[in-house]
Amino acid sequence: MGRLPLEGITVVSLEQAVAAPFATRQLADLGARVIKIERDAGDFARGYDTKVDGMSSYFVWLNRGKESVVLDLKSADGLSALKELVSRADVLVQNLAPGAVERLGFGPDEALALNPKLIHVSISGYGRGGSHEQKKAYDLLIQCESGMLSVTGAPDSPAKVGVSIADICAGMYAYTGILTSLLSRSVTGRGDVLEVSMLEALGEWMSQPYFYAEYGGAPPARSGAQHASIAPYGPFEASDGTVFLGIQNEREWAVFCAKVLDRPDLAEHPRFSSNSLRVENRGELHEAINAVLSGMSAEAVTAGLDHAGIANAQLRDMHGFSQHPQLLERNRWRDVESPIGPVRSLIPPVTSRELGFRMAAVPALGEHTGKVLAELGMSANTR
Repeated sequence: MGRLPLEGITVVSLEQAVAAPFATRQLADLGARVIKIERDAGDFARGYDTKVDGMSSYFVWLNRGKESVVLDLKSADGLSALKELVSRADVLVQNLAPGAVERLGFGPDEALALNPKLIHVSISGYGRGGSHEQKKAYDLLIQCESGMLSVTGAPDSPAKVGVSIADICAGMYAYTGILTSLLSRSVTGRGDVLEVSMLEALGEWMSQPYFYAEYGGAPPARSGAQHASIAPYGPFEASDGTVFLGIQNEREWAVFCAKVLDRPDLAEHPRFSSNSLRVENRGELHEAINAVLSGMSAEAVTAGLDHAGIANAQLRDMHGFSQHPQLLERNRWRDVESPIGPVRSLIPPVTSRELGFRMAAVPALGEHTGKVLAELGMSANTR
């Protein structure tokens, strides 16, 4: 393992659910000390499910490598402990309800007055100010408000993205923003105040369909597993299963027709001779393609696509992903310790020749309270 890039950085996080924990877990992977402040009942993500041998799949995913400290922030002792932690920290991350961190006395101005080198990070649904500031914001609701559901799903019914995409993208922008501010602080010596709104984070990811609709006059159609503006692109039926493929340009279309379908004439068909025409005549296009592929096995189709240099994929479920040969061949899985024993986890997706990462244990609730308070010179009864 190489040097951990964030060794010596301390992060205090008033976090819950997904967005902030996703950001801080990545900091922990890079070597930062992440002190997670929890209530007596714990981060409510601990109770989202019990699928990992009694532990929440969300919590296991989001909280490895952190120290769990239980503090009663309604008590003077709890606030005193938090004040001492913030005064020593490099980063404070919070995604409490709007206004809650200010009511605790740790808003941006108060926190930076206490610690001028602090990077203060707030993640919220809609951001400070504006008519939606106090509106509750959950992942599905931000998918709705950002227009995500308008372009996702089948033509007759929208569908949510199957992962917490609004939380994840907000967490990613918080994570990258923190890294940027740490770089800036190394030059200026000053702290910073960062704000990430889930709506604005997911809105950035929605910019392509925004431009398409705003300047094209009509929104992209919901097209299920098909691509809204490229054809052929999506699932096609072989004799014993489904194969996904994608055509990116006219050269690939001609190669696909000649080498995979053995129908070079289709490339110049007046209804299929350009991408816009293929999208317009998608139903007829799919009939012509499926007429050939339905007589071939999925294995034969993918072999032909690979030989022709046409992008393709299998539709894998979670077990199929878990056993993906590429991940196994590249040794991308590690065991992470947890209160219920080792859990098999993916290593961070960015690997470096020079810098290392760590995948430390998932903490039990309050596991590190006594240790951390002792470092502050406080009794373990101070909570």
